[in-house]
Amino acid sequence: MLIGVTLLSNLAMSAAGFVVVLRIIPKFKDMFIKAGLKGVDMSKPVNKEIPESAGVISGSVFLIIMFLFIPVPFIQYWTTNTSEAFPHHEFVELVAALLSICCMLFLGFADDVLDLRWRHKLLLPTMASLPLLMVYYVTFNTTTIIVPKPFRLFLGHDLWLGPLYYVYMGMLAVFCTNAINILAGINGLEVGQSVIIAASIILFNFIELFGECWKAHIFSLYFMPPFLGTSLGLLYYNWYPSHVFVGDTFCYFAGMTFAVVGILGHFSKTMLLFFIPQISNFIFSVPQLFHLVPCPRHRLPKYNKDTDRVEMSCVMFKSNQLHPIGAMFLYIFHQFGLVCYRQGLGEDGKYSECTNFTLVNFVLKVMGPLRERTVTVILLVLQVLCSGLAFSVRYGLARVFYDVV
Repeated sequence: MLIGVTLLSNLAMSAAGFVVVLRIIPKFKDMFIKAGLKGVDMSKPVNKEIPESAGVISGSVFLIIMFLFIPVPFIQYWTTNTSEAFPHHEFVELVAALLSICCMLFLGFADDVLDLRWRHKLLLPTMASLPLLMVYYVTFNTTTIIVPKPFRLFLGHDLWLGPLYYVYMGMLAVFCTNAINILAGINGLEVGQSVIIAASIILFNFIELFGECWKAHIFSLYFMPPFLGTSLGLLYYNWYPSHVFVGDTFCYFAGMTFAVVGILGHFSKTMLLFFIPQISNFIFSVPQLFHLVPCPRHRLPKYNKDTDRVEMSCVMFKSNQLHPIGAMFLYIFHQFGLVCYRQGLGEDGKYSECTNFTLVNFVLKVMGPLRERTVTVILLVLQVLCSGLAFSVRYGLARVFYDVV
């Protein structure tokens, strides 16, 4: 009964968060522009300045909701003479999770203001995840995994990973915070994919409430509805045509929130299933992310003013400067039809050109030039389909590899 009241209170606060974000974003737009936090939407006929880093607004409202919510799950211990011991480990987990999210929101905003380098973008999530990992060590500290059936002959029924498991969780935090940021560049895509992932996690948590690990999924349900509510308010203004840009602030904040519930909710492997498009985009982007193939500062699609459509964006480089491993990747991707590749360009024929290695570009390669909103809808539909695939793997294919689901 008390759990139901707690979750209903959380839902009510989440709805309030949605309304608050809707109301305050327009009031902050001019303030952001005056502070120099602005950008130009390159995929529109008119280059208009738009406030940037609006993700800090939804993130701040999320944190306010969660700070107000902190006493609610524990109110029974403060208002009644219950004989049950106060669950200090649950309280510490909740506070530490908010600390990591708060750190990531701050560091993401610093990135938007200072325009940090890529190596910093890998370091910051690692630092922000340390409180989370320390609390996991103190309260849970389980680093043993169940080995899938096909490998049990060699590895046994379970396998102790020790420190490697903490490395994995740290890498999960780094991946989640950057994966959403990499799959971006068009109106509504960053927030839209985050909304679908959050909704998928909420559905998964409700299903798992009837299982043995229901407490961990209640913990996840403390975070996901407020995140979903505030993100929907932000999506309203970030949808095509965008009135605000979310900035790296939102991408970092969203990624760390997912990492928090995945790690402390003990479903990090299932969490990765909801990131199938992001994982695919990351693998596809590896040659450029590691500069095996030249990578421009921004890889957003190219806008054609004559047709009001976005097209594949390209990068040009000197042919003799291409890394040998990059040349191999470029050849393989070109043979499989994933990218376009042209050689012998320029007056002296020493230049080559290829399309950028992103999922957005691949959609445009397959379907041709499209309106920006159409590309966003296609990618979000793909996100929904991948969530359906994730549930199929989690509740169907898992029976093949494990004894129980």
